Amino acid sequence: MPFDDVVAAGEVPALVSDAAWLRAMLAAEAALAGAQADVGLVDRAVADEIAAACEPSRYDLAELSRAAADAGNPAAPLARAITGQVGDSAARYVHFGATSQDIVDTAAMLVARDATAAVRADLAACCDTLAALAGTHRGTVHVGRTLLQHALPTTFGLTAAGWLDGLGRSDSALASVEFAAQLGGAVGTLASLGSDGPAVVAAFADRLGLAAPELAWHTDRGRVAELAGALGRVCGSVAKIAGDVVLLSQTEVGELTEEAGAGVGGSSTMPHKRNPVAAVSARAAAARAPGLVSTLLAAMAHEHQRAAGAWHAEWQPLRELLRGTGSAVWWLRTSLSRLVVHSDRMLANLDLTGGALLAERVTIALAPTVGRLVAHDAVAECVRAGGDLAERLAAHPALGLDRDRAAELLDPAGYLGAAGEFVDRALAANARRKELA
Repeated sequence: MPFDDVVAAGEVPALVSDAAWLRAMLAAEAALAGAQADVGLVDRAVADEIAAACEPSRYDLAELSRAAADAGNPAAPLARAITGQVGDSAARYVHFGATSQDIVDTAAMLVARDATAAVRADLAACCDTLAALAGTHRGTVHVGRTLLQHALPTTFGLTAAGWLDGLGRSDSALASVEFAAQLGGAVGTLASLGSDGPAVVAAFADRLGLAAPELAWHTDRGRVAELAGALGRVCGSVAKIAGDVVLLSQTEVGELTEEAGAGVGGSSTMPHKRNPVAAVSARAAAARAPGLVSTLLAAMAHEHQRAAGAWHAEWQPLRELLRGTGSAVWWLRTSLSRLVVHSDRMLANLDLTGGALLAERVTIALAPTVGRLVAHDAVAECVRAGGDLAERLAAHPALGLDRDRAAELLDPAGYLGAAGEFVDRALAANARRKELA
């Protein structure tokens, strides 16, 4: 499709492809046989034969897909296909003790684990770039905007630090997700494995590098919901940063640009434009997450020991959420790597309101001497009058200001509060997160 390079960018799409799911299901089947050999339920030679048969190149994805439609899931026809690849002695132990959901859920955890590892690698790169921006621009003053309008001065370093903190916390939430194996048999008892069931679960999980669950989670979909929530949080953080980049790249603002060479970000008809295409693409990919998260949460209501439809409803939304999150983070990484900061425009934009940006500062400074309401009303009157605000303030009879003091109060660099300290805090928190990663 012509859209794939936009909405399916980066490493994650390949990690959640049909081929990746097939590899994961085969890995689960091989691990199941190996785990049963580990506890003495089957001969090692049998387990090795089954593992050798779990080679993806032996299987036709298109044929398995067609068969999955008849079976209601892809694990059942895959187990039959594996059985056809081994001798009679091993055939009786293919998929032994498992139910289809065990294989598909375990495969989902394997696919999700690999995909989130790629997402987190891109998140780490984004955080490194944001930390560098925050440090470099710790004292670069620019306009703080609320409701899309000029509010008070801040620093671009603090803006970048806010992006860093939000994205870093989202990464920590994703890092906390536990990927667990699934093995419970038909109704979660593993009755077919007798007293060896718990030991097989432990060995199965260990072979796959997944957590061993206390019991089967066939109809407790909290693990999927937790993953979905963490991915949704990442997308929300990406969308916030990308949205700010887009806004700060507007012609009228011009404080940021994405620069990546000729042809990147150009318009088909307007050669003067430089579109922040990576940030736009990040927003587009992230925008799909809320609906997908909602679908996965809605699908949590699984009846009895195995669900009729709710489990099936998870498969595509989970894959699309992983793919969309991976694309969103990859595009954000690309955007940040292209970002050029125009501090001269930041300085010029501070003067667009003629000093009104510092009205709060003047009011607070004068409140102890003339009273807060008097100061507020007088300053508001001077702002509404227009012209040279410092002159207006100095001339107002209720304020008692001279021109130099008024100009001092209207200097944006003098009203930054604890911006520098907050930048330092964000950088320290990011450094701690990196140590724990």
